[in-house]
Amino acid sequence: MTGESRQPERAVSRLRPHARALVLPSIVLVVVAGAASYGAFALDELWLQLAALFVGLVLIGLLWLLPLLSWLSTQYLITTRRIVLRRGLFVRTRQEVLLSRGNDVTVRRAGLQSAFRSGDVLINTGLDRPIVLRDVPRADLVAEALTDLLEASTTSIAAVRRPLDDEPAAARRSRSAR
Repeated sequence: MTGESRQPERAVSRLRPHARALVLPSIVLVVVAGAASYGAFALDELWLQLAALFVGLVLIGLLWLLPLLSWLSTQYLITTRRIVLRRGLFVRTRQEVLLSRGNDVTVRRAGLQSAFRSGDVLINTGLDRPIVLRDVPRADLVAEALTDLLEASTTSIAAVRRPLDDEPAAARRSRSAR
């Protein structure tokens, strides 16, 4: 760079999918815990009581704990320079996209997402598939902020490239020969 100092990267937002995804698993938790405890106290045989508790614990693990961990393991980080997507419970995936690569931002809503003002935010990077932030709360606000960041990123790249484009070709050749 030509003596300019780059601004440090700052975190703009940390997001997870909408917490609505945990409603059904939480209902299942209450129902299964109630049924297992009822079975543990209503049954006469000890092995039946233990079996009811064991089945209840297995169901809670599968139907409440796994969805909770899956929700907790998905995180979207938006900074002033890039978007970082972290996903995965057993196999972790980290994907980074520079904001300067983004072309446009789209919000897609389906089902109950409109009622909860959430949605999928799609960032078109010119590749075959867009980058998708799934079921983000307040999707319109996120898309608006991303659009502003994309515009600022494009403007800052153009400002850095403009002095190089204005430089005469002979000066560029002599500078690159050094």
